[in-house]
Amino acid sequence: MKKMYVLATALLFCGMANVQAAGDEKNGHAYFTKAQLPNMANILPAPPEFESARFVADQSQYLWGKLMRLDEARCAQAKRDAVYSMATIIEEFGGIFGLEITKEDTPEIYSILQDVCASCDSIYSDAKAYFNRMRPYAYYNEGTIVPEKEEKHRLEGSYPSGHTVLGWTSALLLADINTSPEAMEGLLTRGYEFGQSRVIAGYHWQSDVDAGRMAGTVLYQMIRNHERFIGQLARARAEFKEKTEGISKVTHSPTLQREGSAQIYRIDGTPANNNEKGVMIVNGHKTIRK
Repeated sequence: MKKMYVLATALLFCGMANVQAAGDEKNGHAYFTKAQLPNMANILPAPPEFESARFVADQSQYLWGKLMRLDEARCAQAKRDAVYSMATIIEEFGGIFGLEITKEDTPEIYSILQDVCASCDSIYSDAKAYFNRMRPYAYYNEGTIVPEKEEKHRLEGSYPSGHTVLGWTSALLLADINTSPEAMEGLLTRGYEFGQSRVIAGYHWQSDVDAGRMAGTVLYQMIRNHERFIGQLARARAEFKEKTEGISKVTHSPTLQREGSAQIYRIDGTPANNNEKGVMIVNGHKTIRK
């Protein structure tokens, strides 16, 4: 039975790779092959064994995730974060980043993000297969907030979280382009929440998500030293500066302050209404609206 489970998992990984290869980020050029990257199975600690003392923390966070589903806005965010794609990153991080990212208008930023996203799968897939950890919804035999994906991922290992790698690595990159402290706070907060969305969705244990952030950090450290990336980052920063200088001149324009404007976001990256109070992201800068 165990051999059949392992075989099914291996076949599922092959199918997953083929499906993901069709994503827009896969039109980018990964910086490394798997062979050129460290094996995260040799770096990460083993996930907590089921029924161990360490596993109690994961169980507690699973209950926290179910409680967060009662928050309509946070549950909706977790559903959006469940779509593993570069398009999701652009949509969810764009307002905090302070600039709309498109292939036509921001080609340098689009290209470097595409290449970074294309590099993410290679850092976690082998570790997932090695640890082959059961997902929480399968362990409890319960539903998730994305039921249409349950069968596809049921036999796929959950440790580390691949979605978390994508979200955290993308946040690190965007904070490397818009280097203002305000943008870094907002982007890394959103990157953190991207991982927590996997706990809320029911697809990952908290320790899966924590390991995903570690894998993303290892990957980004490798990428930052890549010669091609260094040149891309310089061009992306220059492009961001050029584009946002024009935006900054019209920051206080009434047009940008209308209700529903995409230029005003909550700290979690969701669009905000003009009348909302509190800490908001306006044109990439954190502002307290009273």
